[in-house]
Amino acid sequence: MDRQIFTEEHEMFRDAVRSFLQNEVAPHRDSWAEAGIVDREAYEKMGEQGMLLMWADEKYGGAGVSDFRYEQILLEENAKYGDLGFFAWLHSRLVAPYIGEFGTEEQKERWLPDCVAGKKIHAIAMTEPGAGSDISGIRAKAVDNGDHFVLNGSKTFISNGILADLVIVAARTSTENKHGLSLFVVERGMEGFERGDNFKKMGLSSQDTAELFFNDVKVPRENLLGEQDRGFYHLMHGLAEERLIAAVGFLANAEAAFDVTMEYIGDRKMFGQTLAEFQNTRFKMAEMRTQLDVAQAFVDQCVMIHNEGKLTAEDAAKAKLHTSEVEAMVTDECVQLHGGNGYMDEYLISRMYTAARVSRIYAGTSEIMKELIARSIGLDPRKKG
Repeated sequence: MDRQIFTEEHEMFRDAVRSFLQNEVAPHRDSWAEAGIVDREAYEKMGEQGMLLMWADEKYGGAGVSDFRYEQILLEENAKYGDLGFFAWLHSRLVAPYIGEFGTEEQKERWLPDCVAGKKIHAIAMTEPGAGSDISGIRAKAVDNGDHFVLNGSKTFISNGILADLVIVAARTSTENKHGLSLFVVERGMEGFERGDNFKKMGLSSQDTAELFFNDVKVPRENLLGEQDRGFYHLMHGLAEERLIAAVGFLANAEAAFDVTMEYIGDRKMFGQTLAEFQNTRFKMAEMRTQLDVAQAFVDQCVMIHNEGKLTAEDAAKAKLHTSEVEAMVTDECVQLHGGNGYMDEYLISRMYTAARVSRIYAGTSEIMKELIARSIGLDPRKKG
């Protein structure tokens, strides 16, 4: 489908991103997967290309470009030519904007330049063993001691958990209401801040995912991000973009799986003809192509609405829900078309399939997305009578 949302400048940027990923990321896929972690140098090289925190003001080293289409291009190209476990988007567009939006000028000057350069890597720590989608259930606690806070608690399933130099931690600072949370920037090397093992996962093998522990960590008041006790609302502020980022990435992975399969069915022969010549194959590919194009049209529209600052949480939830389901369907069908080879890890489609399974879980489960959408159309049991 001919997409109408990109300009010539966007396409030039796409070419540069593709070249960078093909040269600096793709050759390391296997070694990173085996190590369970991306090389820090990849972030620094990406920073040298001006591809991190592009939204940041020029005085912090950024390009001052807020147009989400550039991030969309980075996500799409990484799915095809990079490594799905390389979470530069999380560092650049999901976590760092909390500093850009809620940080003081001193905090921005202290942290953003190194983040733009890829010298310091971000993570965000919300999920706990007993609190996932329900942020209000967070039990990590920070006690106000005047010039510092004493932070205690643990977080789990934290992406970039091993690499991160700056971790934005959501912790309870008020017991008077369930939304009494605050955000703190915990820095590598702070006494009492420890990391657990790098989790072994079903997919995304190169993405370092860890449990984090905070034992009487003294966090300077200067590292309080935004207003005290307003952390819940600060987190809600970024949810629509987080889910749009997820939707773009899920659809890009599905598109990449489709492309890999198109190549495979054209080469693979059975009973004297290629797989592409069988009616079943052609019908399956036609169904997937239709689903991908319809989903892409909706996501592109969401991107343009988001650029205008008008994307609603409900529409972002629809995009996240639908693209994760399309990704699941497409990667599953593509494995099937690969036959036994699709089950082998040496084939890229196998890794795309296992990577896709988490898409219906993180950034809000499919069930949570359905609940949000249902409420938006008036089906809210909390408002009986």
